[in-house]
Amino acid sequence: MTSPELAEEVLDDLTLLRARDPRGLLPAVAGAGAQVRETARLTQEADLSRVTSAGRPRGLVVIGRREGAVAGQLLRALLGPASPVTVDVVPGPDLPVWMGPSDIAVIATRTGAGRYAVTPAYEAARRGVAVVGIGAGDAPLHAACASSRAPYVALPSTRVRHATLWSLLTPMLLLAAELGLVGAEVADTEQVAAALDEVATECGPARESFVNPAKTLALELLDALPVIAAEGPLAGAAAGRVADQLATLAGLPVAGFRLPDQRVALRTVLAGPLATSAGQDDFFRDRTDDAGRRLRLITVRDAHAAEHDGDEREPHSAGAATAEALRIAEAHNVPVSALAHSESGQHPRLARLARQLAVADFGAVYLALALDHERALQP
Repeated sequence: MTSPELAEEVLDDLTLLRARDPRGLLPAVAGAGAQVRETARLTQEADLSRVTSAGRPRGLVVIGRREGAVAGQLLRALLGPASPVTVDVVPGPDLPVWMGPSDIAVIATRTGAGRYAVTPAYEAARRGVAVVGIGAGDAPLHAACASSRAPYVALPSTRVRHATLWSLLTPMLLLAAELGLVGAEVADTEQVAAALDEVATECGPARESFVNPAKTLALELLDALPVIAAEGPLAGAAAGRVADQLATLAGLPVAGFRLPDQRVALRTVLAGPLATSAGQDDFFRDRTDDAGRRLRLITVRDAHAAEHDGDEREPHSAGAATAEALRIAEAHNVPVSALAHSESGQHPRLARLARQLAVADFGAVYLALALDHERALQP
């Protein structure tokens, strides 16, 4: 296991960071705000009115895997149970049997290649389902959409794997806005881009570890077994993204719990056998004597869920479940990492979520680079 001292030296050495990042993950994550702005422009050029002019569909189905699936889950959570249109997320290549001319399929993939992207496009056209494609400009999916005159958001070939979430989510937000499913304030891509730019400044590689939230997170996770507490459905969808990034980029297994649904399981884990056995945690202990990894609670907060899911004093609310998890973590000496949490009045809801996801993305990349995991995976 890499020592915290050595990891901190790596994270504060710009030359070494570049050498350990052959795919350019750090610049890609730092450019998330620019991705949002560029993709918003590309979406306007694609002319979504070709599928929205007929009015609201019966159902909206997102066909995607990994980042495409996360984007669809975030959209579904944003719309919530009051949405007049059902939103489903499927991996493809098969479409749901019920889809027909009154539905819209969004095929979201960075590459726009492979049968999981192309087959649904042709099958949707055969059934008369309206399609919106998202993928690389020269991809087979682009040709499939062109054959049925479906709008296609052509992403630049410079998009980097594992750092394309906002390129896939932005067209979905704008589509939902044109369909009247979300208000203009929710689909304000400039606010999201500005929030991502703020995090890029706060978490950039030039900022040293002691003033860099993402580097701090990476150092905290070096010897940790992360457990994510997600406050409500939207935070739950975001937590899936955080867990996937930590596993895929840094090889770190993560357990996630959506609150309040899984509050019983979470409190049992935090008070269970993997928590610190002693009643008190000695800050000055020799950590080389520690056996294995220690639990660390990561919180993904959503002030909107806490405010609209009942009073925090109600035992079944998201806010109460989160507060309970924090109390149990403190009682059992489980350290806590909070991902850029801010109150509801400070940033719009999606911008608050964007900040948390951006810190987590940076943290996962920094952890991978500290462990030299990226070069180890290169052929």
